[in-house]
Amino acid sequence: MFQSQAYKELLPSGGPIKTQVLGLQDQAREDQAHRVKDYMNYQIMEVMEEFDPDMDQLLFYLPLSGSTFKKVYYDEALQRAVSKFIPAQDLVIPYSASDLATASRVTHILRMDFNEVRKMQVAEFYRDVELSKSDEEDIVKQKVNELDGISKTYMDDVYTILEMHVNLDLEGFEDMSPEGEATGIQLPYIVSIDQGSGEILAIRRNFEENSEIAKKRQYFVHYKFMPGLGFYGFGLIHMIGGLGRSATSILRQLIDAGTLANLPAGFKARGVRVRNSDDPLQPGEWRDIDVPGGDIRSAITPLPYKEPSGTLAQLLGVLIEGGRRFISLADEQVNNMNQETPVGTTVAMLERGMKVMSAIHKRLHYAQKTEFRLLARIFSDNLPPEYPYDVAGAPRSIKAEDFDGRVDVIPVSDPNIFSMSQRVTLAQSQLQLAQTNPQIHNIYAAYRRMYQALEVQNIDEILPPKPEPTPLDPAVENARALMSELLQAFPEQDHETHIAIHLMFLKTPLVVTSPQVQGTFYAHVQEHISLLAKQKVEQELAGIMQEVQMNVQAGGADPRLAQQKMQELQQQMQVPGEMEKLVAMQELQLMQQYLPELSPPPVDPMADPLVQIRMQELGIKQESEQRKAMTDQADMMIETEKLQQKAVTDAARLELQEEIADDRNEVNRERIDVQRDAVQQRADTAATRSRRGFEP
Repeated sequence: MFQSQAYKELLPSGGPIKTQVLGLQDQAREDQAHRVKDYMNYQIMEVMEEFDPDMDQLLFYLPLSGSTFKKVYYDEALQRAVSKFIPAQDLVIPYSASDLATASRVTHILRMDFNEVRKMQVAEFYRDVELSKSDEEDIVKQKVNELDGISKTYMDDVYTILEMHVNLDLEGFEDMSPEGEATGIQLPYIVSIDQGSGEILAIRRNFEENSEIAKKRQYFVHYKFMPGLGFYGFGLIHMIGGLGRSATSILRQLIDAGTLANLPAGFKARGVRVRNSDDPLQPGEWRDIDVPGGDIRSAITPLPYKEPSGTLAQLLGVLIEGGRRFISLADEQVNNMNQETPVGTTVAMLERGMKVMSAIHKRLHYAQKTEFRLLARIFSDNLPPEYPYDVAGAPRSIKAEDFDGRVDVIPVSDPNIFSMSQRVTLAQSQLQLAQTNPQIHNIYAAYRRMYQALEVQNIDEILPPKPEPTPLDPAVENARALMSELLQAFPEQDHETHIAIHLMFLKTPLVVTSPQVQGTFYAHVQEHISLLAKQKVEQELAGIMQEVQMNVQAGGADPRLAQQKMQELQQQMQVPGEMEKLVAMQELQLMQQYLPELSPPPVDPMADPLVQIRMQELGIKQESEQRKAMTDQADMMIETEKLQQKAVTDAARLELQEEIADDRNEVNRERIDVQRDAVQQRADTAATRSRRGFEP
């Protein structure tokens, strides 16, 4: 599990190296970083054939032994850089050493056949002396061969060469003080010795010849699984070796008990004879036995073997489970999460479940970074001034000066992320956070990280990158500003021409009436003024230096004084803030020059077509309101006349009604009088009859 995860992370298909620019970034350094990255990935993935299989083997050995090594050097026979895997038993370092750089002695045990040694002697890399094979076999090698079931059938024609990286004070090559006296300081050398004969094959300097400080050149890289109590790291053999030995012992006991229980042994009487006693009994077979009287059970007694112990079997399970839990690197908790899991919970579960693996991966990342820096040093020392190499798609070339230390080479792997599931989970959490508040996040970058975590190829086809800003013509910039696009100035542009065209365009009515467009142009012109001021200051300084040089060439000035003046001028420019002061003063002059033109001219509101249209709309609206008022006034007069006529009509009607009412009252009064007279008359008639005695 560890080997497969680490192999995929440390050696991806696109190459294990990326670069970063140290210090100030510009286009030249960016191009240099791209050349270094492409060339080193090409060397590792295509030219250095041993790199991939050796890294695969290293990652298999590492969790078992706890320490493995890489040797990075330039092979004269292959004419290229080499990075070889070295097992821990083949590199001997004092256990008290803290690291390879400060170790007083590093011994690399080389095993070479006769032909390889002879090639080195013919090439004068080794002395041409008689060698002898060592009969002693390494104890660690013997144990490994025993575990692998390997045994020697014949003596291999192999010589053991001890390559020692040590500090020596050699006679005739002593370290000297400035006064020419020997200091007694030991200098770093590489001494090669034949182990069998004890002959010295070579002694070589391990530092730069003309360097003031004899600093040891490093060739080895230490890959460590877990830190140990000394120089070497601890592996699974050291951490769970006791559990493994105990489990093996218990397993053997259980197997032996089962074997003895299934194939019992015992004692039989001397007189008992069994036919074909040497042949084992077959299932269902009955064989004749001669017993000299008595019971057969008393003549044959089996030994009391027990069945395999259940307690031992249970203890074996406990030991195996304990070892499995210790070395388990699986991320079950991460696999059980889904998109609904909160981001905080996701990060907490990742951190809790991956602490051990994360620490191991950081150690591997650090070791691989050291290895890549050693490779960069080798390329820097052995490349010609310009080295062409072809890759798929286009010709390439690399320069020796590209490895000047301004570009750092680092592994492409992330020291905090060591598995695809962890990378996808973190990228998904970032995307969720970005989607919750897209105003303050870069959604494009969040989606791109998600695709990168999924290892999608050709991401630009489905997620086109944002176009990089490029220098534009001033007229095109005017058009872009009208479309509410931001403008950017570049150092190589003609700033005075751009400023003049933009100021002219600022006076057009279309821009004058748009505050947003005006703000865009004002900001853009200020950017041009800043770049123009810096350009003028640099030109003035270059002119001063050129004038001094011309005076020296014409014989009008002392070369030493001129050189001193130029050095003083350069030192003054290097003072923090001095260059900024000169640029600020130049910007002030340019602002005073362009300020009258930057100020917007007085604008006649009536000259604006939009204002005129608005005024016409207001006039039409006013006329419409006047017509409406006149119409309302006429309607009011008509309504008043109608009310007056109605009032007259109502008065006449009322008067007529009163007259009619009076007439009706008069008629009623007359009717009443008539009725009253009739009643009186009937009463009188009745009285008259009564007096006469007339009965009705």
